[in-house]
Formats: sequence, structure tokens, C-alpha cells
Amino acid sequence: MTETSDKGWLYQRIVEESQIAILYADREGRIRLWNSGAEAMFGYRSEEVLGQSMDLIIPERQRARHWEGWAKVMETGITRYGRDVLAVPATRKDGSRISIEFNILLLRAPTGEVLGAAATIQDVTQRWQQQKELKSRLAALEAKAAESGRSV
Repeated sequence: MTETSDKGWLYQRIVEESQIAILYADREGRIRLWNSGAEAMFGYRSEEVLGQSMDLIIPERQRARHWEGWAKVMETGITRYGRDVLAVPATRKDGSRISIEFNILLLRAPTGEVLGAAATIQDVTQRWQQQKELKSRLAALEAKAAESGRSV
């Protein structure tokens, strides 16, 4: 093996075996890459999603907003989520909702045209639930303190 082919093999193993979900969707939003991390997170095997719309994992309430943003990014080639993390709800195969955070990388043709986007995704449901509980506890404490005339 040459160093170049070793790197190709290494990159492929990293992407395929990462526990962080990695997916790639083309300009039309069709899933073209779905790694083992995505399988574990969303419950779909790659054979089930390849060629399918990302609607499989986008909650129905968020779809219009998602596709509006997607079209704009595909047209302009500009996204702030390459650096900034986007936190959104997602849907698993079993219909359950999870909270995810992701970054995207726009993939371009040599001409500069956007071909699609790759995303690295983490399930942050547990952290989101803990933060929600803490906010609820804080609000209860603040309400109790306000009733007694003190501030927290």
C-alpha cells in the first residue's frame, strides 16, 4: 500500500466506525452517506436511508424551516454552522424525539458549486433534559424567594 491509499483507508475507517453520527446529503437533501454512529443514534441501518430524504430524521414541525434554510445554503454556499453548533430536535426510527447538536461542512465541486453537506452529529438529549430540570428548579426557587420577599 502507498501512503495515499493508507490515508484513504484510514479516513474511511474513521468515518465508518465513528460513534459520532456522520452523514452526507446531496443538494436535494438525499442521504448519500450514513455511518455506524448515525445507525446507533437514529436507529436506521444505512441500507434503509441511503437515497432517502433527510425528512426521516427531521421532525415534521421543523421541516419547512429546515428546507428553507437548506435551499438558501445550497444556493449561496454560505452557512454559519461550519463553526457554530446548531442544536435542534430530531426523530429516531421508533418515532422518539432526541436533541442533537451538529456542525456541517459544505462539499464543493472543483467549479465551486455546492454539491451537498456533511454533518457531524451528537445526541445531547441527556444534557438538554438536565438543563431543563435545572432551569425548572431555579424558577421554582426564584418564585419561592419572591414570595418571601428575598432575591436569589
